[in-house]
Amino acid sequence: MLVRLLYASRTVDKNSTELVNSIMAQSRRNNPSQGLTGILCFSGDIFIQVLEGSRTAVNALYSHILKDPRHTGVQILHFEEITERRFAGWTMGQVNLAKLNTSVLLKYSELPELNPFAVSGLVSMALLDELIATASIVGRA
Repeated sequence: MLVRLLYASRTVDKNSTELVNSIMAQSRRNNPSQGLTGILCFSGDIFIQVLEGSRTAVNALYSHILKDPRHTGVQILHFEEITERRFAGWTMGQVNLAKLNTSVLLKYSELPELNPFAVSGLVSMALLDELIATASIVGRA
């Protein structure tokens, strides 16, 4: 059974470039053997991440993330059983929303900034779908 988990968190480290590089390297190293795919979006101190894979693998990774000292305020935004992956091409794709046209963010929220804590999980998934459609996700592997 495949599932998709969308969560948001804040970073405790203000050097987000180094932190993102660390998370991406770890994800690309560990996710393939677990059958996990997904993307990581970041803007300032906010992360939003989608994980796809088996229920067991996604739950195990999410449990690890909850204990990871690099994250604080971790919240599930959306969880669902799925028939197919949306992010199958990425062991962990990456989006730096600071480099995105602000009109894309404004389309899905009150202000042109990423704040997944203020919108529904479905709105956050719609934003991610648009990022796929506009080829804003990098790091396909």
